[in-house]
Amino acid sequence: MSYKSVLRAASAAAILVAAVALPGSAQESESADTDRTLDRVVTVGTRVANRTALDTAVAVDVVSADSLEKLGVGELNQALSVQLPSFNFPRPALADGTDSIRPAGLRGLAPDQTLVLVNGKRRHSASLVNVNGTIGRGASAVDLNTIPTFAIGGVEVLRDGASAQYGSDAIAGVINTRLREADGGGAAQVSYGWRETEYEVPVGTPPAGLPITVGNNISRSRSDGQVLTLSGWKGFALGQDGFLTVTAEYKDQSHSERSGFDVRQNYPTPTGGGFDPREADFNRFNAWTGEPELDQLTLFANAGYELENGVELYGWASYQDRETLTAGFYRRAQDARNVIEIYPDGFLPKINPTTTDYSAAGGARWGWGGWDMDASLVYGDNKMEFVITNTLNRSIGPTSKTTFDAGGFEYSQLVANLSAVKGFDVEGLASPLNVAWGIEARQETYEIFAGEPDSYRNGGVLLNGSPTASGSQVFPGFRPENEVDEDRTAVGAYIDLEANVTDQFLLSGAVRAESYSDFGETVTGKIAARYDFNDVFALRGSIQNGFRAPSLQQQYFATTSTNFIGGVPFDITTFPVTDPI
Repeated sequence: MSYKSVLRAASAAAILVAAVALPGSAQESESADTDRTLDRVVTVGTRVANRTALDTAVAVDVVSADSLEKLGVGELNQALSVQLPSFNFPRPALADGTDSIRPAGLRGLAPDQTLVLVNGKRRHSASLVNVNGTIGRGASAVDLNTIPTFAIGGVEVLRDGASAQYGSDAIAGVINTRLREADGGGAAQVSYGWRETEYEVPVGTPPAGLPITVGNNISRSRSDGQVLTLSGWKGFALGQDGFLTVTAEYKDQSHSERSGFDVRQNYPTPTGGGFDPREADFNRFNAWTGEPELDQLTLFANAGYELENGVELYGWASYQDRETLTAGFYRRAQDARNVIEIYPDGFLPKINPTTTDYSAAGGARWGWGGWDMDASLVYGDNKMEFVITNTLNRSIGPTSKTTFDAGGFEYSQLVANLSAVKGFDVEGLASPLNVAWGIEARQETYEIFAGEPDSYRNGGVLLNGSPTASGSQVFPGFRPENEVDEDRTAVGAYIDLEANVTDQFLLSGAVRAESYSDFGETVTGKIAARYDFNDVFALRGSIQNGFRAPSLQQQYFATTSTNFIGGVPFDITTFPVTDPI
């Protein structure tokens, strides 16, 4: 199958700022952007206050807000995949909920082996476990697309393991999203685009006598996948020493379809033999293979305020409501899974998940005895509910419903953190010895809730004397025996040291101990070094061990479906790891 695809888009923006600097040549502008990015102070990979991306002992990529805006990409995952060769963001289709919450991976490792931070604080993961045959199967990762690009002041990506510094999940690296901080100004943007594709579809051999005429290939043109995005942010002053930045984004996306040509017989053979005359007019491009339908609203707020005694208060909150519509494989009219009284032409079952994601964070920074102290509390929740439409429960027969509440799952995380940083003058070192320590406590919960009975039960209707499959076609509902309501706690503590041994030699090390209520204890360590031979050439590297505890989603996810083996129905169940079976 060959493709020629063109993405067409138009956008308009209104920038509400006090002053605008006009660039010189494009080359000069890009060079200046690169210099500013490389000289930007980073907060991942090091806890030294003034370390830039060029000076760290480990590889850190910095993506500025300007770079994100210039890309013209509406998703953070996609924007990072364009900017960073080490970041992989596939776009799976026909993958149940995975085409709604899409996983992304760093350095070729699983999506849940990258730790995601917002303003340096751990972000909660999605409730979805990727169970289909996509990249990241079996993983439950953070959904970066819950963060609109308009809310971002910059992104730092540590391309190195950092379990000893940041805890579990930081195997492939760390992504830190810094939210926009503005006490005035703002911007608004409207963008609209669509996809135009020309492709050739190889055609199989239809049954002899089927009333269709086809060659070896069929050429096809599609213009679909329309996307409308409305984005805006506005800064507000909070007194003389504070700010509040609010971001809103709405996205409406139509589905795109790149299916092949179905040459199979669709309708049952008439009593007199031959083929049903409707075969000639039947739409044989009968699948959804492409982008899902999407309706999404996202809100973000980021605030900070400095008190007279030097204490800095900060906090942020987010909310997203995302509704998607995807499809499974087409069921022909004569398919044993179809009830022809309900769907005389066959049916394309559709999956309609709704995801609700919200978070809130608050904290304070202050000085104490020369230490820079930071205390915070962060909460996040992700809930996914499935409604299955344009489908049926074959075992109920002609009285089956066509829309089912199939249940869903929910994950939440509460993180309390206290950290401190201080520099000490030590004789013999070329720079102060930077000492950082911290403790973190985390509470996690995970719940699976069952769907309505018709979404999973067997109604007892037979087909030619044999049992038929239970539950709603394409996505059977979660059963009461699949329900879970689990939680766990984790406590960790670390110490992090860094200093220039000489003007050319930088050395850093970290040790972290963690204890999980369900997975025991672990100690991890890391040593990183850098040697500057001159102003333009340096070598750097690190050695470490890492640890990642299985997530609650991985430990307790459970689902049941019916498969037929030799004409005999069997319930195929994915059991939680704690199940005695």
